[in-house]
Amino acid sequence: MARCGPGLCCCCCGERESRTPEELTILGETHEEEDEILPRKDYESLDYDRCINDPYLEILESMDNKKAQRYEAVKWMLVFAIGVCTGLVGLFVDFFVQLFTQLKFRVVQSSVEECTEKGCLALSLLELLGFNLTFVFLASLLVLIQPVAAGSGIPEIKCYLNGVKVPGVVRLRTVVCKAMGVLFSVAGGLFVGKEGPMIHSGAVVGAGLPQFQSISLRKIQFNFPYFRSDRDKRDFVSAGAAAGVAAAFGAPIGGTLFSLEEGSSFWNQGLTWKVLFCSMAATFTLNFFRSGIQFGSWGSFQLPGLLNFGEFKCSESDKKCHLWTAVDLGFFILMGIVGGLLGATFNCLNKRLAKYRMRNVHPKPKLVRVLESLLVSLTTTVVVFVASMVLGECRQMSSSRHSGNDTLSLQDISEDVNSSIKTFFCPNETYNDMATLFFNPQESAILQLFHQDGTFSPVTLSLFFLLYFLLSCWTYGISVPSGLFVPSLLCGAAFGRLVANLLKSYIGLDHIYSGTFALIGAAAFLGGVVRMTISLTVILVESTNEITYGLPIMITLMVAKWTGDFFNKGIYDIHVNLRGVPLLEWETGVEMDKLRASDIMEPNLTYVYPHTRIQSLVSILRTTVHHAFPVVTENRGNEREFMKGNQLISNNIKFKKSSILTRAGEQRKRSQSMKSYPSSELRNMCDEHIATEEPPEKEDLLQQMLERRHTPYPNLYPDQSPSEEWTMEERFRPLTFHGLILRSQLVTLLDRGVCYSESQSSASQPRLSHAEMSEDYPRYPDIHDLDLTLLNPRMIVDVTPYMNPSPFTVSPNTHVSQVFNLFRTMGLRHLPVVNAVGEVVGIITRHNLTHEFLQARLRQHYQTI
Repeated sequence: MARCGPGLCCCCCGERESRTPEELTILGETHEEEDEILPRKDYESLDYDRCINDPYLEILESMDNKKAQRYEAVKWMLVFAIGVCTGLVGLFVDFFVQLFTQLKFRVVQSSVEECTEKGCLALSLLELLGFNLTFVFLASLLVLIQPVAAGSGIPEIKCYLNGVKVPGVVRLRTVVCKAMGVLFSVAGGLFVGKEGPMIHSGAVVGAGLPQFQSISLRKIQFNFPYFRSDRDKRDFVSAGAAAGVAAAFGAPIGGTLFSLEEGSSFWNQGLTWKVLFCSMAATFTLNFFRSGIQFGSWGSFQLPGLLNFGEFKCSESDKKCHLWTAVDLGFFILMGIVGGLLGATFNCLNKRLAKYRMRNVHPKPKLVRVLESLLVSLTTTVVVFVASMVLGECRQMSSSRHSGNDTLSLQDISEDVNSSIKTFFCPNETYNDMATLFFNPQESAILQLFHQDGTFSPVTLSLFFLLYFLLSCWTYGISVPSGLFVPSLLCGAAFGRLVANLLKSYIGLDHIYSGTFALIGAAAFLGGVVRMTISLTVILVESTNEITYGLPIMITLMVAKWTGDFFNKGIYDIHVNLRGVPLLEWETGVEMDKLRASDIMEPNLTYVYPHTRIQSLVSILRTTVHHAFPVVTENRGNEREFMKGNQLISNNIKFKKSSILTRAGEQRKRSQSMKSYPSSELRNMCDEHIATEEPPEKEDLLQQMLERRHTPYPNLYPDQSPSEEWTMEERFRPLTFHGLILRSQLVTLLDRGVCYSESQSSASQPRLSHAEMSEDYPRYPDIHDLDLTLLNPRMIVDVTPYMNPSPFTVSPNTHVSQVFNLFRTMGLRHLPVVNAVGEVVGIITRHNLTHEFLQARLRQHYQTI
């Protein structure tokens, strides 16, 4: 049973003693400012665990080898379609970003060149402001339509793959607003990237395409009842997220590893090939169309991703040059340490800005968010223009530069790099180094830093790094779609080039290759911000097409991660925590094994019986917000032993006694809420002939179990709903656990009128197929919206065919680390706690395994000791 309280996901019923960080703050147990928790939203969990009920078993029985092969073939086709569609989304974003950016820079550049002589640079600034403010305003409006489209979307997808349902995160409206908004925010001159949102866009495509239906476009629906579960959707979302990375960086293997490392909490071998195939399809699609559109060479595959680092290669005339040497590893380690420190500083500042926005911007009218975005755009535009005009240096153009992809040549160079040189405010034969970095798309600026030798002064690089660091930190988190990968890479590349210039100028290391240090600086800063290791290493290696960079990049990222983790978490984890999402980490701390399942479980159970009247189900569903209910019967045969306190029978009876008052209060509340429904338990009228006396002690136990294998559940005494006159013995009889049924399943049964009357057998109850049970997925109707006037409240619902009869369970004495590993590895949402004789004594949900909850329970454990 799970309910979603403030800032929690699917917690259980009852009072929550010292559970949430908010309550810890209120009680004064948390004093540090860093641990202050802001107001949080409600989050639900996803049902990744497969329900093996009768409708599902009917599908398995009807599926032969040919049907299974066709089912698998359809899955592969859908994975390929997801990759192709993700590549087309990337193509759409890239095409219009280039179109709008070229239009803006062409108009502004001609204005600057003209006004430099006439002295009307203010007019050029106004033109640049007009373009940028218009684009950013449109991006902000799209976020107002779908707020979850703001940011990069990586934290939201990470939460989804961890098992948390973020409202609206994988809707069609989200991907439309995301794709259109990010092209406006990038074209508007904000220090954001379009590569990060590609991950979110690919995940949305993966979630929506296999469903063949859309809530935004209700008329588009096909009779395709397959893959209608959170489990299947999770696999497709994993493939879509990997395809987004592959399309962004041209790195299909890196995309697969990203989905494995940062995204999916649950993985299987079969999913690996599907994700890799999807990533390859996305890379192939984007490469094919971009090469044809930009170069007119269809099928040449010259542009594998939205961001390409070019070829790192020393000049043939410089025999002493090497991409890197063993001596350089020492410098790379130091750069990794500095990158980790800079990343931790970036994350700390951004966290404070995010808290400020949550307190002072988000509670206000939505127009305030638009004004904040416009303010950031205004500031960024003015800083870029003034810095290029005042702080830039006019540097001489050399006509004897090396040719090739790695150096700048005025005779032999690609059109893209050649056009990226800006001569703003400089005389003939010179160019402005600051304007060359600021007045270019970020991808072109990265290529400048990677592949031009000696064209930027240390002062320019220092100022550019400082300005870009502060403005990108301020920008990430405003209400526009925005990525963080490219700004971090550009900021880090400037840092790396600065280190290379200093080593050449002051230490005399002329043999070093500046492009390598720029790449290592980019990896160090990006790793210090996002704290990724394996996947980021492969992404950077695939983007450079240079396998020899694998070792230095890996060492740099590891050092940057270790250094940054000493101070705070990665930027995505910080934003997840600020939003109050109950994200489960990879493992628990060693000290948590001092706790058992009985210490963290929720003992207050709201349960249903195998055969329950409609009036009881409606009352339970309307008076609780739980998302699952144990299906139980009263074990009256063990009642006598239970009241004696037999440890074998009650198993952890001391915990039951401690929860008597809360359980009594919960029962009293249910009794009061069901005054109009006098019966919550019932008797199967067909089972009147079942013997009530106990079997002889000498009867063979195995034979008894075989005979009762298909016997209906024992009689449940009619018209005996919980009453305040009940004694403790009557109120807390042992509850034999039979299975778990979801709220969505109960609502579907009521909505379709699945029930039978007292005068009939339960066999006369209508049967629903698996397709009918999942027809309303993913948004099942609410119990308050159902029209139940045609149903007789005395009718009975047999829930046994639809419940999960064999969910994962744990013993009350199970260590927390075992509970955590089982819960996270299997992708569970509810974990019943069942004692040695089959009595359900509590239930564990995601909320009970969050770090804050476990810390609170551990403190209580120490206080008890």
